[in-house]
Amino acid sequence: MQTETPEIETCDVLVIGGGPAGSTAAALLAERGLSVVMLEKSAHPRFHIGESLLPRNLQLFDRLGVTDRIRAIGVHKPGAEFVSDATGQSTQFSFALSMNPAFTHSYQVPRAEFDEVLFDNARAKGAATAEHTEVTAVTLATPTTPAEVTARGPDGIRTFRPRFVLDGSGRDTVLARVIGKIDADKRNNTAAVYAHYRGVEARDGDRTGYITVHLAEDGWFWLIPLPDGVMSVGFVGTQAAFRARNGVSMADFLEQRLRASPTVSARMTRAERISEPVGTGNYSYRAASAWGEGYFMMGDAFAFLDPMFSSGVLLAMTAGELAADVAATWLANPAAGRALARKSERRLCRGMGNLSWLIYRINTPVLREMFMSPQNTLRMRDGIVTLLAGNLETSWRAQGPVLALKFVYYALSLMRRLGWSGAIPEPRQRAKRGWALPRPARSGARLRATGQAPGP
Repeated sequence: MQTETPEIETCDVLVIGGGPAGSTAAALLAERGLSVVMLEKSAHPRFHIGESLLPRNLQLFDRLGVTDRIRAIGVHKPGAEFVSDATGQSTQFSFALSMNPAFTHSYQVPRAEFDEVLFDNARAKGAATAEHTEVTAVTLATPTTPAEVTARGPDGIRTFRPRFVLDGSGRDTVLARVIGKIDADKRNNTAAVYAHYRGVEARDGDRTGYITVHLAEDGWFWLIPLPDGVMSVGFVGTQAAFRARNGVSMADFLEQRLRASPTVSARMTRAERISEPVGTGNYSYRAASAWGEGYFMMGDAFAFLDPMFSSGVLLAMTAGELAADVAATWLANPAAGRALARKSERRLCRGMGNLSWLIYRINTPVLREMFMSPQNTLRMRDGIVTLLAGNLETSWRAQGPVLALKFVYYALSLMRRLGWSGAIPEPRQRAKRGWALPRPARSGARLRATGQAPGP
């Protein structure tokens, strides 16, 4: 019996994945009149982590025309709070202090509803969408032959021959696996477990709507307020922290970690879990390149960072916006498209580099102390807020404060290693003194450094 060959479907751009990156790119390309097909392996609404957004997302919402819908499903987020388990001290970073005054708030959103809004928006703008349709094979284009994508959906096998491919498949990293070049970052090898609760003590007053990051010895917790009194609660820990599970279930492990944190447990005395805990690996990685002949990777399909500073959705949507420009330019002029792809990849890498500098060092004693007692000398605190607000490419005005922050960090780290006194104030002094460059002891004696020496 002869097997029938599936009809080959053509389109200008095929988008793999219907998350924030894919939906952003599909909507923008369909607006330009290009034929777009977007394939999503599951179906909306579907749960996803990454519920806390950044102020820079607002510009993208406006461009997509979804601002009112996001506002309707979200909780107003005017800033972020950090709390230390070691000292009980807390500090707040209001987005109003950002050096970019155009974006002073964002939203916390139920991701199932948020992703569905973006997906529906792409379809409404003219993108052809297919859910429950998983890409099973990809043959990349060459300068003389087009790409070919095979997918399995409710109606069987479908074969596409697009002029350009965008990969927004998230951590499935479809194209990176085809190419076979993914570099894991062993400096940031963590895991996470999280669930939704009711009855968690919420912040009020000026901190209403803030995400709270509780810093523990071997990781950190997030507490994200969502609509209807729901709180997203998660723990991100080192591999050593998760090895200490000793075979207990993820649900029991999460409860153990919550009880072990004095600052988190104090807010959860009346909490009731309303969802099953979910665990995931958080190892950071990056593909060797975001683009090649006839394709571009977006969001987690290209690179993944630890979610500490809520950058995931912003990075995905920013990549989707850049990728739409790359695809449209490439189809009109391949040489110009290659140049734009190269430039867009550099822009994404710079943004991730600015965030990863903080992420890789937040578990060091020096940067934690700087975070918990921020000083605004040379506008360093405002520089931190600018990064926390999602300004992936710092302006020339913000570059000075960020460079000053890094200089002080490295100076304090060196002095701590050398044992110079005054490098980090004692806990009782922090609220009064904050931190500043110390002077060596007059006697010239070196005091023994306390705690773990910071990494490079």
